[in-house]
Amino acid sequence: MCGIAGMMMADGSQPPSATLDLLERAIAHRGPDGTGQYSRGPVGLVHARLAIIDLSTGDQPLFGPRGTALVANGEIYNYVELKAAELSGAPFRTGSDCETILHLYDRHGLDGVNALRGMYAFALYDPEAETLLIARDPFGIKQLYYTETPSGFAFASEPQALIAAGLVPARMTRRPAGELLQLQFTTGAETIFEGIRRLLPGETLKVRQGRVVERHVRPALPEGAPLPAGETDALSRLDQILMDTVNVHQRADVPYGLFLSSGIDSAAILTCMARLATNPVQAYTACFPKTGVYNEYDEAHKMAEAMGARHIKVEITVDDFWRQLPEIVAAVDDPTADYAIVPTYILAREAAKDLKVVLCGEGGDEIFAGYGRYRRQIRPWWLGGRQRRRTGPFTGNGILRAEPADWRDGIVAAEKASALPGRSRLQIAQAADCVDWLAHGLLVKLDRCLMAHGLEGRTPLLDPVVGDFGFRLPQELKLRRGRGKYLMRRWLEDNVPNSPAFARKKGFTVPVGDWIATAGERLGPLVAADPGIAEIADPDKVRGAFTSGDKRAREAAWRLLFFALWHRRHIRGVAAEGDVFECLAHPMG
Repeated sequence: MCGIAGMMMADGSQPPSATLDLLERAIAHRGPDGTGQYSRGPVGLVHARLAIIDLSTGDQPLFGPRGTALVANGEIYNYVELKAAELSGAPFRTGSDCETILHLYDRHGLDGVNALRGMYAFALYDPEAETLLIARDPFGIKQLYYTETPSGFAFASEPQALIAAGLVPARMTRRPAGELLQLQFTTGAETIFEGIRRLLPGETLKVRQGRVVERHVRPALPEGAPLPAGETDALSRLDQILMDTVNVHQRADVPYGLFLSSGIDSAAILTCMARLATNPVQAYTACFPKTGVYNEYDEAHKMAEAMGARHIKVEITVDDFWRQLPEIVAAVDDPTADYAIVPTYILAREAAKDLKVVLCGEGGDEIFAGYGRYRRQIRPWWLGGRQRRRTGPFTGNGILRAEPADWRDGIVAAEKASALPGRSRLQIAQAADCVDWLAHGLLVKLDRCLMAHGLEGRTPLLDPVVGDFGFRLPQELKLRRGRGKYLMRRWLEDNVPNSPAFARKKGFTVPVGDWIATAGERLGPLVAADPGIAEIADPDKVRGAFTSGDKRAREAAWRLLFFALWHRRHIRGVAAEGDVFECLAHPMG
């Protein structure tokens, strides 16, 4: 992983060096191992490097045979195979995995991205064609944001970089703000920042004279109905696919490990890592001592012991929550109010003391149908079928001054776009989750929390090979015995002694609601008085949400707290200093 940014001026002038320097400083935390700049004609490119592969000669920008220039964020996992076959004879100058992008473009133009297996966001400038290309991997593991202004086109790995460089003001748009409060993430290309858009998963933009002139999309998931498959053959194929994807996701010249939960996905990855390892796998698990929530550590430790892993317990307390939450929210500029940002950020901080790469199980629920809501969504309404995310924590309780009427529009649009001919109802639900919840919620959380500590996160289950296989499995190999991810469970049952593969999932819960309740009387007035909250919510009902024992009220209280801290930092520009109480009590300038 790295950070990238750049500009293309509309009038053909050279990009201001001061602006490129500001972009470089704004993404510096993403690349502690070096920086690089490129400027030619109307284009300027900036790179901050986190060195993972080819530590000695892989500094960017990288240059192609015809003077093309590249800055890239991510990893191309099939670079070894590409260099040996598709790109045999190409004049490689470095051992960088990302140099394959330049040679694929040289031979195949825009179609070259279709050969990439990996996570990436990159910008490539072709001075002969006077064209800038920016692209994002099909699952959206790596993010990229852009803005079009009268002076030209600019992009960056994080929205805050575009704001810090003075290219756009820090202003909030209305519809995504309503989505954030109700959904805990925002949908589609429009971000919560006015004038800043996301490059969508799998999208490539062609830019000339500072304006977007073409768009192309490489889909993450295959079209068509589920394919017939027997359980025995499917298990054998799954074993091959899991071993292959974990193997290529371990390609690195630096130490790597695993985020391990008590769930199926990270357990499967650990099993494959242990098979491939010559030394014990290093695994990290979060737990919450002296709370009433389920302790994942005990089950995770049994799995780690069975696989011979070195297991590190990371304890997170209520004091950690109050002390570190402002810092965590400051890292999440594209907001996702998933309470898992707390353990993810703290796990990353601990893992980064020894490692530069961690593998994790993100994507397994979407690809292999793990969410319980899928079983509800595929039923007809007369058998209890329900819409996806039909209500939010602010529905009908009057906390917001004007309850947003359009907060579901984005997910409805994703469902319609995912309803391709032949797809089952289950496939449509899975595809819609991949488009927004995964790409703009879970993967943003992973990127920002890890990159704040110079740590790369890899997601072996979000691999085109895994996606093609898992998405087209027949429904009976996904949902069975009242559980999702049936085939993954069967594989784990066969491959791990005493595996809890079919045990009822207890769920990963962060005791945020309980922690907030212990300080509700003190916290509620501070949140209610925050200018960002006062603009959108009824102060009395805000205070009430922080003292209520109702589950929905506690969820509303968490999102209001997140929004207050996020708004202060990313809209008002107030530094995240002190703990939650000190931060909220700090007067606004």
